[in-house]
Amino acid sequence: MNGAETLVKTLLSSGVDTVFANPGTSEMHFVAALDSHPEMNCVLCLFEGGTSGAADSYFRMKRDVSATLLHLAPGLANGFANLHNARKANSGVLNVVGDHATYHLAYESPLKGNLDGVAQSISHWTRRAEDAVSVAGDGAAAIRAARANNGQISTLILPADTAWNEAEAATVATAPADLVRPWPAEITAAAARLSAPGAVLIVSGDALFGEGLELAGKIAAKTGARLFSDTSLPRLRTGAGAPVVTQLPYPVPPKIAALEGTSSITLVGVGRPVTFFAYPGKPSLPEPPEAGVFPLCRPEMDILWTLRALVDELDADSVDPDRCAGSRPDAPTGAVTADKVGVALAALLPDNAIFLNEAVSNGRNYSQMLREAAPIDVLGSTGGSIGWCLPGAVGAATACPDRKVVAVTGDGSGMYTAQSLWTMARQGLDVTVIVLANRGYQILRNEMGNVGVTSYGANAQAMLDVDGPQLDWVALAKGHGVPGTRAEDMETFAAALRAGVAADGPSLIELVMG
Repeated sequence: MNGAETLVKTLLSSGVDTVFANPGTSEMHFVAALDSHPEMNCVLCLFEGGTSGAADSYFRMKRDVSATLLHLAPGLANGFANLHNARKANSGVLNVVGDHATYHLAYESPLKGNLDGVAQSISHWTRRAEDAVSVAGDGAAAIRAARANNGQISTLILPADTAWNEAEAATVATAPADLVRPWPAEITAAAARLSAPGAVLIVSGDALFGEGLELAGKIAAKTGARLFSDTSLPRLRTGAGAPVVTQLPYPVPPKIAALEGTSSITLVGVGRPVTFFAYPGKPSLPEPPEAGVFPLCRPEMDILWTLRALVDELDADSVDPDRCAGSRPDAPTGAVTADKVGVALAALLPDNAIFLNEAVSNGRNYSQMLREAAPIDVLGSTGGSIGWCLPGAVGAATACPDRKVVAVTGDGSGMYTAQSLWTMARQGLDVTVIVLANRGYQILRNEMGNVGVTSYGANAQAMLDVDGPQLDWVALAKGHGVPGTRAEDMETFAAALRAGVAADGPSLIELVMG
């Protein structure tokens, strides 16, 4: 048994049974070891950003880690942007990155790079296997690290000779250390603070779905505190019957307006809200200067325990949260607008769907509109690196094969990782992709105004548009093995979306925005 075989056995014995892979020469012994274990679900992605984006959403839905298989420093670097999003989502991801054989590193070969530096700049935990005998133990430690603190990025560097040399035995990853909890006095103080006028509770992580969301809703209903999520949504349960959470807006003025009158902000599972960027004459922090900000429970702490302790302190267990109506509006007709798309989604998304939103400009109001939908889970791009949505849909559909996945992306961001369409087709994933085709980076057009640039010429315009030639998403989908439809009005869009959610397997709708 070689080192690669002990690593695969360690993964499986530790409950890691999915690998999103884009391997190269240094990983061939690991690929061979995967081949001898058909119980391992191996998903080929045609770009490393596809592997990391898929692993991110897989964790968000499965609540356990998958592995990525990457090739050398350039391969890990190619996956960096979606690892950034995964880190901001507090997702657990295990990267297995092949490197040159230890003796080959003495030479300046073409693909040699600062792999350790790349890994350390994005990972919470990094280790380089020193020999084949240590690989199994190193793999178990990497799994444990990825599961720690509610989810971390861990990277195991696997030199080729540590994979092909003889080793001894696999091992099993031990459970991570218990999560840190607030002190009882902090719970008592938070309960009193939340009960005062003007209090705000901002939550994320486990507080946005399942038991955690119910508890957060009870706390808000009992105290009268306003319940918010931050702008970025790792995962939110919304639609009929879900407790109501208000998402902080992206633009600075409405974000400031949302927190007007706030006396205190208590944070559970989330960091302090901040604007995405600095703008001339606008503040970086959206809360009123007089509002106190209290980080009761950091994202890596025990979120569910904290919420339960607050409910007990407030005697709020019998309180019913304010819940989404889920009235499911009629699908709109006529010309296409961003708001009509949101209403159509609320009308047509099926029960228990997983909805991924990377409509950066057009999708800002969807979280409000989707309160009227059937019960669904919403995933958003947490780190702002675009190109997350399509690989994210791969990961969500792989984690939850019994649920319909609907993914909305812009045409500019979709082009970053269009290769993911091929993976959807190959794996037969039940994903309906909606591309909002506004023929450009609308977010950048908006940002020009936000930073005070009121007019610009041909050079700037050329960097904001993806037109001339015009992207043909129906042809792109077909070329990747996915059936596609183009819609230019709301009636055609609604018909295509109904067909997409009714069918099994992947499909794509290119919706031309006015």
